Amino acid sequence: MSPKKTDGFSAAEKAAMAERARELKAQAKSTQVRADGEKDLLAKVAEMTVDEQGIATRLHELVSTHAPILTPKTWYGMPAWVRDGKVVCFFQSASKFGSRLNTFGFQDAATLDDGPMWPTAYALLAMTPDIEDRIIALLKKATK
Repeated sequence: MSPKKTDGFSAAEKAAMAERARELKAQAKSTQVRADGEKDLLAKVAEMTVDEQGIATRLHELVSTHAPILTPKTWYGMPAWVRDGKVVCFFQSASKFGSRLNTFGFQDAATLDDGPMWPTAYALLAMTPDIEDRIIALLKKATK
């Protein structure tokens, strides 16, 4: 069986790259990074499905409360939170790329290191008190 041949990036991937280019241009012009980043993040949340909006909004509240060192912004058209210009964590809605799973993930700037292997992304289908506690613990570890 030969490997599947692709024609390059999908339309969703191309759109995400175009959004990232717009984000970088806007960031270069902005003097109010935190306020502008939060405005952009909330605008992207408003484009999500109702269920995704609930999860993303609560996630933003948790990050703002328990990891205030992080600044909100968008990253490839997704809500993200950064420190020193580097993405620490992000939320990707399932509808963004036609997936069945929302994802809450971490980038290299997160200090989640735990031996030679550890998870950096989590499927996030609902917010419950237990899930919120787990997210808070991850945020504290990621930003220490």
